[in-house]
Amino acid sequence: MSEAITAPDTLDDEAVLLVGHGSRREKSNEQVRDLAVELEGRLGIPVDAAFLELAEPAIDEAISGLARAVSQVSVVHLSLFAASHVKNDVPLAVEQAREAHPELTINNGAHLGVHPALLDLLDDRAAAVEAELGVDREEDEVAAVVCARGSSDPDANADVHKLARLLYEGREFSRVEASFIGVTEPLLDDTLHDIAKTRPDAVVVIPYMLGDGVLTGRIKDGAREFDEEYPYVDAAPGEPLGTDTRLLDVLGDRWQEARTGSVEMSCDTCKYKVELDGYEEDQGGARAMLRALTHQAEHADRENVDDDPHVHDAPEKHVAVCTNQTCAQDGAPAVLERLRQAARDSDQCDARITRSSCLGRCGEGPMVAVYPDGVWYGGVEDEDAAEIVSSHLDRDRIVSELVDQTL
Repeated sequence: MSEAITAPDTLDDEAVLLVGHGSRREKSNEQVRDLAVELEGRLGIPVDAAFLELAEPAIDEAISGLARAVSQVSVVHLSLFAASHVKNDVPLAVEQAREAHPELTINNGAHLGVHPALLDLLDDRAAAVEAELGVDREEDEVAAVVCARGSSDPDANADVHKLARLLYEGREFSRVEASFIGVTEPLLDDTLHDIAKTRPDAVVVIPYMLGDGVLTGRIKDGAREFDEEYPYVDAAPGEPLGTDTRLLDVLGDRWQEARTGSVEMSCDTCKYKVELDGYEEDQGGARAMLRALTHQAEHADRENVDDDPHVHDAPEKHVAVCTNQTCAQDGAPAVLERLRQAARDSDQCDARITRSSCLGRCGEGPMVAVYPDGVWYGGVEDEDAAEIVSSHLDRDRIVSELVDQTL
């Protein structure tokens, strides 16, 4: 396990923003806030909490608050793996905050990822279940399953398998398997049935989750149902990571990486940067950025959160207008305002129209991107705004003479 990270003596004008996902369960949000308090005690500098969705404050609100007190903020992700939130949603919010606060230095860190402290924590979670079952992996055949949420991002799923393999190495488990509660395979039920064929003495199921939420509950239920179905194999679930202090070791390391510009991401296997079999349509930063903009719009309302799981009160379309330097000089602010006015005047338009950072088409703007249609308009002038609204946003008729590209 790494040594505890503490703040340098010379650090006097910096803060940390710990970003969690956000939940309808306030208990989960309090967990993020508790970790922020503990991390502040560890680092000796201000640490605030923010959320991607469903809880307050949002990232931009939290950064605005910190900007009044410090000149540098390091964003640290309370995310287990690098999927779309880490690769798209938080970076978008950070870029928007940089535009809003040019005087503030904002460093964007990495996710928790694969870390020795997390392996040590998983080992302890497994040992607690062994004690409950009355087995000892050094004397009995004990199999372990590391069960994660599951993602559409191959990087994130691959890291679950890496964690499982590292947990197996050097320890006395008969086998350690990676599994998922949804989205991708192998699913937990299939993994457990496969392990049952080898007839181990016990199976330890470790929920690789931060909190004791809905998905953790499903993992625990799956382990108990398996235990009932296979009486010749003892099985039980462990506890999630929770607020164990070893998380602070990882967060401290990620903070140091962020503030020193040494963040490492798995870009060579990132589906947004390279073409991977089965994920060809995801390649390209522009597509990912638009998806992040749409996600941000879907969760803009944090006050009226209902009890239905992950319900989005989203508009039919999201329109992004590049207001970066080149497009701004070409008249993008006027285009943005005319689009918003035309949308307000329309009885049919169901669209959210927002600013965007650079869309990567400098010199061909102002650029206007309509998502989820994947239609990009280039060289848009303010008098074109009414036609984009009346034709495309109102009636789904693309304004062909303005099209720059389609995704």
